[in-house]
Amino acid sequence: MSITEQLPRRETAPGRKLPDTAPAGFTTSTGTFHPQQAAPDMSDLAARVRSLMALQQQHVLQLPLGGRFFDIVVTAGGTQAYAALTVMDAIQHTGDDQPDACGPVIEDPHRSWLIWLVPPGTSEHWAPHRHALCLGHPHHIALPPMTTTEPPGPYWLRPCRGDRLVPPTALRQLLDQFQPGPPPHETLLGTVLSTIA
Repeated sequence: MSITEQLPRRETAPGRKLPDTAPAGFTTSTGTFHPQQAAPDMSDLAARVRSLMALQQQHVLQLPLGGRFFDIVVTAGGTQAYAALTVMDAIQHTGDDQPDACGPVIEDPHRSWLIWLVPPGTSEHWAPHRHALCLGHPHHIALPPMTTTEPPGPYWLRPCRGDRLVPPTALRQLLDQFQPGPPPHETLLGTVLSTIA
């Protein structure tokens, strides 16, 4: 049986006259499309999609800070920073959470840094702090693959979850309380963020 015989047919009522229609016509464009003609937001969207696909494939992800993603707060590592992390676990814990309920935190053991992922726009309102540095746009960061949860190299000390970031107000209070070592200088930090992973 042919394909046309398998398809249902709609019968035309006897005596009904169908209007005349012009035959379909197609034209070929001779113009040339240049990538720079694409809308800037579409170009940005494409770059973000490629980056997220690379992260799923366990590659390092280069991501701009700010925008729709996150800013970061960088502190020294060590005992005092871990104490603040433990309290943040308790602050962000809900009934269904694992004990390590804090929002995403990256540890860079080579530089002895903790990198706390906070809501985008935090850097615009973050007052200078003796024990932390907050960065957003126009900096970029290299995120380690999602499955990297231990050294060597930067790794997720607390996993990247889809339902939370680290609350900056609570974080600032904990940094005041535990006072981890001095944060890196902003100029130094800005030059290495895109290569930490």
